[in-house]
Amino acid sequence: MAQSKFSENLIRLKCTVCGRSNYYVRKNRKKVERKIEFNKYCNWCRKRTPHKEQKLK
Repeated sequence: MAQSKFSENLIRLKCTVCGRSNYYVRKNRKKVERKIEFNKYCNWCRKRTPHKEQKLK
């Protein structure tokens, strides 16, 4: 089965404090070359922590 073109741009955001992956987002790889980082809510830490981009396995 063929992959959709949306799954090529899909990345995973991982919490820098506890190390769990909580969010999946899309990224335009043509415009954004650096790794993205957001402050998101982590359910395991129960606070807003920085989440960094990680490869989707």
